[in-house]
Amino acid sequence: MQPGARLAAIAPSCVATDRIEDVLAQKLHTYATLPREAVQTLPGRALLQAIIDGELPQAPISEHISFWLVEVGDGFAAFEGETGPHLLNPAGTIHGGWALTLIDSACGCAAHTLLPAGVGYATIETKANFTRAIRENTGRVRCEASVAGRGSQIMSAEAWVRDAAGELLAHGTSSVMVFGPRR
Repeated sequence: MQPGARLAAIAPSCVATDRIEDVLAQKLHTYATLPREAVQTLPGRALLQAIIDGELPQAPISEHISFWLVEVGDGFAAFEGETGPHLLNPAGTIHGGWALTLIDSACGCAAHTLLPAGVGYATIETKANFTRAIRENTGRVRCEASVAGRGSQIMSAEAWVRDAAGELLAHGTSSVMVFGPRR
């Protein structure tokens, strides 16, 4: 099969670029909300690792704003995202909400890695500081988050968004409220 033919079969509206492998990899993810049984039976870190391993789907939002959970550890989570024209604001740079959403997602997942099965969380506050413009051609960015404080009901985490060269693009914090098991 010709290199462009595989891409055309998967995503006919995509234009072949020098990042064709990234485009192909993105199209191979599945996207859906998590099965209730998985949420109730898997501890947070195992649940998130199953998403990374492709055993469970990535969140539906990931497909639309082009970022994916790629790594987890105890109190740690990382997402990678790909900039593009679909993320531009009217001024022609990547909308700040995209980086804020990366920070919120990474911080929430970092907290989730420390939760037992059936226990959930919700963001109660996220703050971000933008240090450089993120442009359409910035390419791959990585957001890493680590839990900074762990209480019985409130957890806080810090996150950093960097480009492929390691330059800091944004950083922030997020606090989440922990909820008991669903019945």
